[in-house]
Amino acid sequence: MKNFALAYCKLMRLDKPIGTLLLLWPTLWALWLVGEPTLKLFIVFTLGVFLMRSAGCVVNDFADRKFDGSVLRTRNRPLASGQLTSKNALFIFLVLIVISVLLLFTLPPLTWLIACFAFLTTLVYPFMKRFTHFPQLILGIAFSWGIPMVYAATLGSFPLTCWLLCIANICWTIAYDTMYAMVDRDDDLKIGIKSTAILFGENDKLCIAILQTMTVLLLIMIAVINQLAVSFYFALFAVVLLFIYQQTLIANRNRECCFKAFLNNNYIGLSIFIGLLVNHF
Repeated sequence: MKNFALAYCKLMRLDKPIGTLLLLWPTLWALWLVGEPTLKLFIVFTLGVFLMRSAGCVVNDFADRKFDGSVLRTRNRPLASGQLTSKNALFIFLVLIVISVLLLFTLPPLTWLIACFAFLTTLVYPFMKRFTHFPQLILGIAFSWGIPMVYAATLGSFPLTCWLLCIANICWTIAYDTMYAMVDRDDDLKIGIKSTAILFGENDKLCIAILQTMTVLLLIMIAVINQLAVSFYFALFAVVLLFIYQQTLIANRNRECCFKAFLNNNYIGLSIFIGLLVNHF
């Protein structure tokens, strides 16, 4: 029973919270850009991020169960290794979705419509790597739905800042998920999986740098439009330094270093959040 429970935890990536954090940060950015959120909104959106990230991991592993065994990094995942069955995965997925829907009903109806698009993107994303070199773009969209949901729940409208933040987050997501894809590039080429890391080829570092630059420029635009305090610009300076550090990590395209660069993006999200948080004082 203990091993069974552990396998479920691994399936939902409870042992690897980086994905949840990368999904949570832009949602928190939106909450603090709109204004200081109520405790209820903070709890609802935080739980929602956790539930949907977990559901997304289950769908991803279900879709990739026949491929993961051929990839060094993923061969020990619960479905690929036989620790859990497809029926087990579908069961926990339904449980997560039911809880998410109940949570969604505590928010205004406009958020329900956006949540439907978010759910569809979550379902579609894992299969995109079979057909397009841009699964990272789909992930960026999936990881950005929390932003318009925040605006729908708080303002009931979608100002320019909402969409600029979405685009900034999509650029950032493509950048860090390309780093992640660089880890598996050799294995993906063998089994026919597509990614931006494969598409960009020798220009991968340059493309990541361009995406990182776009992220910073869009965040500066948001800061100007919303007349954010100087503290936010200090946060952006920290972001620039972190992006430079990530470029040094991926310079030689070493697997371990690329993965380390990917993980470092948690500090990007944290830095921006701190900048927005301090802006309220």
